[in-house]
Amino acid sequence: MKKAYLLLALHLFCFTHASFTQTTDKIVSQIVSEVYGNSQLETLGHELLDVIGPRLVGTPQMQQAHDWALTKYTNWGIAAKNEQWGQWRGWERGITHIDMVSPRIQTLKGTQLAWSPSTGRKGITAELTVLPTVADSAEFNKWLPSVKGKMVMISMKEPTGRPDYNWEEFATPESYDKMKKNREVQENVWSKNMQRIGYNRLSLPLALEKAGAVGIVSSYWSKGFGANKIFGANTDKIPIIDLELEDYTMLYRLVEHGNHPKIKILAESKELGAVPTFNTIAEIKGSEKPDEYVILSAHFDSWDGGTGATDNGTGTLVMMETMRILKKLYPNPKRTILVGHWGSEEQGLNGSRAYVEDHPEIVGQVQAVFNQDNGTGRVVQISGGGFAKSYDYIPRWLSAVPDEITQHIETTFPGMPAGGGSDNASFIAAGAPAFFLSSLNWSYWNYTWHTNRDTYDKIVFDDLKNNVILTAILTYMASEDPETASREKRILPVDPKIGEEFIWPAPRSPERKGGL
Repeated sequence: MKKAYLLLALHLFCFTHASFTQTTDKIVSQIVSEVYGNSQLETLGHELLDVIGPRLVGTPQMQQAHDWALTKYTNWGIAAKNEQWGQWRGWERGITHIDMVSPRIQTLKGTQLAWSPSTGRKGITAELTVLPTVADSAEFNKWLPSVKGKMVMISMKEPTGRPDYNWEEFATPESYDKMKKNREVQENVWSKNMQRIGYNRLSLPLALEKAGAVGIVSSYWSKGFGANKIFGANTDKIPIIDLELEDYTMLYRLVEHGNHPKIKILAESKELGAVPTFNTIAEIKGSEKPDEYVILSAHFDSWDGGTGATDNGTGTLVMMETMRILKKLYPNPKRTILVGHWGSEEQGLNGSRAYVEDHPEIVGQVQAVFNQDNGTGRVVQISGGGFAKSYDYIPRWLSAVPDEITQHIETTFPGMPAGGGSDNASFIAAGAPAFFLSSLNWSYWNYTWHTNRDTYDKIVFDDLKNNVILTAILTYMASEDPETASREKRILPVDPKIGEEFIWPAPRSPERKGGL
């Protein structure tokens, strides 16, 4: 009799396994067909990036994006909501126009920094000056009154506007080495002078404003042709603009040679007071384990130098398209599939940290979090995130993914826990298995990350389709897995810098009243 029961159990296991394999093969095939035959990525990208545009926290465009996503999910039959987690300084960008008016007329390429005060409709016209070379802070403070009524250039004049890879390709080795040595000397001189001045990047504009300057002009070159990093302003009354390198260095030379250049800045913007800030949350309810969760994660906000296409429009598009496809092909998942489009990631993972802090009942029941946030490329690396048993389940989930996708993916187990960088870190700190789907570079750091060139045209949609297939299948497999993913943490190695064991990141509370 015992033998008969064992045979029956073996038969049932084999039948169940075969049935699951057949179902999995069918679902995988349908996912691949839907991605390649009915992709909505380009339409979603156009609507989000071209129509709505950048999504700086606290702006009307950020709210438009939340409402747009809510409508999309509702139309797909997916329950969704905008969940408020805080308030932020409300600000709306207006027209920015920058012109050199002396010694000749030329329209300049640049933009007002986020949260910069407005110039008003008449704009501001003034002569430019540059920071002096000083012996100490006392000499700088003595110079400070001379900025009254002027605009001050606060960035170093770059010695070349060509990226290093361009020099490597075309310059002689001797010429390239000479340029690098000269640049290094110039950077050291600039750095030491800034130390003597006694102010940093944040405090200097405020000191100049107090001294009577009427505007601040900067240029944060991103080491690529035409690309600048665009962040936020911190003055109270006067505008801060960023000029592209080519125009900035031209103006700097004009000042150096005594040509007394003047520029006119028209930078219209509006202060909107305290505005609510949200996460957009959508879910497909689980049929067997509704209180366990597979979470798709991508921050929704961006800086607004470009349109936030690869940071993190692409991650957003992948997760939205994944949810659309899963609702269509896998409408009754075993576990609840939840997607979080987080607000204010760029200011410190605030949206995801708020969600983790506000929803311990969900975070405590997470099967897996899949997060994407680093550009347009296909996923090429997945780490175990510091979870000791991640090797047991991630390869099992990856086994269903087509070889043409997994052959490009390097896995690292157990990996190390992320302490910051992107929203997976918020969940890892709370002990939830969260994994970063790391993408191929595509010159991300120099050309699109937080730059004026982060726009729709930089998206590689073939790579996004690759990532949708990967994410959808991983989500399906994690949802269907009969086992609960282990949360056991690895023993962390010793930090060679201090000779002590690394410490698992601790949860951090979000900033809930940003800029107020």
